Amino acid sequence: MAQTTPSASQPSAVLVTGASSGIGAVYAERFARRGHDLVIVARDRQRLDALATRLRAAHGVTVDVLQADLTEPSDLAAVESRLRDDARIGTLINNAGIALAGGFVQQDAHAIERLVTLNTLAPTRLAAAIAPRLAQAGAGAIVNIGSVVGFAPEFGTTIYGATKAYVLFLSQGLSLELGPRGVYVQAVLPATTRTEIWERAGVDVNTLPEVMDVEELVDAALVGYDRRESVTIPPLHVAGRWDAMEGARQALLGDLRQAHAAERYRAQA
Repeated sequence: MAQTTPSASQPSAVLVTGASSGIGAVYAERFARRGHDLVIVARDRQRLDALATRLRAAHGVTVDVLQADLTEPSDLAAVESRLRDDARIGTLINNAGIALAGGFVQQDAHAIERLVTLNTLAPTRLAAAIAPRLAQAGAGAIVNIGSVVGFAPEFGTTIYGATKAYVLFLSQGLSLELGPRGVYVQAVLPATTRTEIWERAGVDVNTLPEVMDVEELVDAALVGYDRRESVTIPPLHVAGRWDAMEGARQALLGDLRQAHAAERYRAQA
């Protein structure tokens, strides 16, 4: 995978969204184990409090609990304010997300709006809240949790996949813009992972093939984080396949800046 130059020493605190369970909870534990203070964000206050108590006792770190539903404008604004104003926070883990069961024609407008808000608007606004401060400091990191479905429409998750394609593009664009200013941006693209997202979408995860345990997923993602990869795909065994796809995309770019339509699209006499 492509790598960026490691940044300078980062402030100690890490803010993790969707931290009450699954990928977010494991990220919180792994960073606490590394000695980082935490701000953990999710809707479920009881779970957050239990996680905070456990991490404080096990690792001796400071853990602040911030209850928020990132689909609610006031809650999202509160997390943005924390990211803008708390100079201790040097790393943002944009993990919160949801999925939908069924195909496009079965999904209702309210559920679609909530999914798009949580999976695209929220991580964008949170990244925008912290990025100016990190860029000014010349240090820090933004980690966005995407999915391999973001470049695989064949998997049949049309809206969810579209939001994860957005996360990948956002991450790559931010990496190009913020990397030269000392801010590391990583897109993590899991495949099917054993988390509660499936139960909440009405899917029995035990019926799905090739499911990765969440601890293995996060540990692999953190190897990519430490290597400063711009895109980390834990289930991808042959890294050259991603590199080949990226190479083909780069080769295509020169063909896109043209003043005239391609010959095959010109009207025939």
